Amino acid sequence: MSLEACAALVERGDPDRFRVAMAAPPPAREILFPLYAFNLEIARAPWATREPMLAEMRLQWWRDQVAACAAGMLPPPHEVLTPLGQLLRESRLDPAPLDALIETRRRDIEAEPFLADDLRTYLEGTAGNLLWAGAKALGSPEPTRPAALQAGFASGLASWLLALPELSARNRGLADETPATIRALATDALAALAKARRTRFGPGTPALRAATLAAPVLRAARHDPDAALQGRLAPPEGPKRLRLLWATLRGGW
Repeated sequence: MSLEACAALVERGDPDRFRVAMAAPPPAREILFPLYAFNLEIARAPWATREPMLAEMRLQWWRDQVAACAAGMLPPPHEVLTPLGQLLRESRLDPAPLDALIETRRRDIEAEPFLADDLRTYLEGTAGNLLWAGAKALGSPEPTRPAALQAGFASGLASWLLALPELSARNRGLADETPATIRALATDALAALAKARRTRFGPGTPALRAATLAAPVLRAARHDPDAALQGRLAPPEGPKRLRLLWATLRGGW
């Protein structure tokens, strides 16, 4: 029940965000690793059972625990909740975006495809709130929140498109799963990413590096939407690592 345990969970379950956290200064890792491990727990909860009521109960448990920790209460022993709860009790994490993230994840309980407009709302609520929680905890000012949600939409869509074949097989893809719809989503996300990058996030910038890897995936989806439908979007590991390294060296994202 430590930072190391959270880091190990993220390394196994979310290797891209693991690299983002490792590229951040050590004090930032104390926030990012528990936050990213929490995100994994929430993302998995609706998929861990076929019973909607049990999935609801899992998410509600997390919601209750976040609220209790933010109010100063000690959580039950848990490898993720223990370090996360400490950050909440010390007011180093804002519980609001975490609560909003959990609430948005309720949509995953429904085995229904997304309308394109609803997908953007969902991605801002999940990946967007995750980015904002990290950026705010590291020191980004409140006015940067809309840009963080835009960056989250772009980052979330890139990850979502990489998983599209599996999501579609589970009836959780797009209601209008056509190349035109995918191209339009990728185009909108690239525009949102470009707009977000004009915002200065200050000390919260390391948290935004989770969106650094989105642009190549989105450009590929815009150029060849069938690649998303056929599971051919994944970029090579080498260029991904170099892209993150370059963003870190120049202090941007």
